[in-house]
Amino acid sequence: MTRKKYVQVGTGGRSSMYLNALCGDFKDVGELVGLCDSNQLRMDYWNNRLQKQYGIAPLPTYKAQDFDKMIADLKPDKVIVTSMDRTHHKYICRAMELGCDVVTEKPMTVDAEKCQQIVDTKKRTGKDLIVTFNYRYSPRNTKVKEILKSGMVGEITSVHFEWLLSTSHGADYFRRWHRNKNNSGGLLVHKATHHFDLINWWIDSYPEIVFAMGDLKFYGKENAEKRGITEFYSRARGSKAAEKDPFALHVSEADDEMLMGLYFNAEKEDGYYRDQSVFGDGISIEDNMGVMVRYANKTVMTYSLCAHCPWEGYRVVFNGTKGRLEFNVIEVADLAWSEDFNKDFGLHSTGGDRITHVPEIIFQPHWGKPQEITYEKGSGGHGGGDPKLLSDVFRGATDDPLGHAAGYIDGARSILTGIAGNISMKTGMPVRVKDLVKF
Repeated sequence: MTRKKYVQVGTGGRSSMYLNALCGDFKDVGELVGLCDSNQLRMDYWNNRLQKQYGIAPLPTYKAQDFDKMIADLKPDKVIVTSMDRTHHKYICRAMELGCDVVTEKPMTVDAEKCQQIVDTKKRTGKDLIVTFNYRYSPRNTKVKEILKSGMVGEITSVHFEWLLSTSHGADYFRRWHRNKNNSGGLLVHKATHHFDLINWWIDSYPEIVFAMGDLKFYGKENAEKRGITEFYSRARGSKAAEKDPFALHVSEADDEMLMGLYFNAEKEDGYYRDQSVFGDGISIEDNMGVMVRYANKTVMTYSLCAHCPWEGYRVVFNGTKGRLEFNVIEVADLAWSEDFNKDFGLHSTGGDRITHVPEIIFQPHWGKPQEITYEKGSGGHGGGDPKLLSDVFRGATDDPLGHAAGYIDGARSILTGIAGNISMKTGMPVRVKDLVKF
């Protein structure tokens, strides 16, 4: 296989998976030749880290405004986009116009106008665009796809999808740039694109009509004041009030060397604070959302997302003409789980704050006993999905009967559910997805 040259634009925390992959397990098929970011100190951090960890000489670095120059100088085959969500379209389109294929993090972009720009540029240039949906590759999610494809559940008539973000991970979206809806598209786009893509893939369809409601009900200063909170701060570092706030982010070099290097030590260049208060002013995204979607195959989904739960994970139920498939995933337990709780909910634990066994996949036929369906677990990030995704991205997809690899149409259809949901929340009306973007 010919060794491809890659550059990476956007060197925040999400970039680490690709940088480490190209300098480690996939260096035989890909060469990282340059970095691009709005912050020079972040790029310097990665050059130092990659040199120490992999013995790699410092890579050329380019500021965001010099993206075209980087492409001209380094002549990469592919561009990896892991910048702020609202800038994805800019780098995706420009890279394709300059002759490069693109690998982009989800979400592909944040609104319909930018999505149309990507679609039009892809058609005009003919370049390749991969959207990295690592949740598809998770062994547990793959197993659900296999079950549905087998016909065990019959024709799927309705789906309920409940996503719970915990008081640690969920809160983090309200500390960062994601709290500004212009940057991220809100959680219906930034986070739920994973979930909407899974549904599209699982039921082999795409959204036609979307109706949504949502609000900021827990985070934000006004909500905190209603609950009687009287002490506030803008950021955790150096704040006495933050010392008493369990939602505050406290980071030191000993705790997290990467957070220090990418953000705290780099903030003097761009003034971006990674540890903003989740109970501050200026938050424009929702923390509670409900969505109803009708798909082209007439399946109807109800979707719920809450960003301040005591545990993190998801529950998906597929109602079919032959029975009901239940899928329960606990990813992170923020609080201790008592044995009584575990017993009540059919969970098994050895004690402490981590559940060791959950009956994740259960099929209940119309006439017969429920059965637990097992699968072979994987290792690595996102439930074992990351290693498989990276192999497809850098080595190319091999035999893939389930269609794990996602292209730009998949990327567009996943975000269009959330984009339509955002429009619906604003207008109070259902939205026809076909009116948003033309393929």
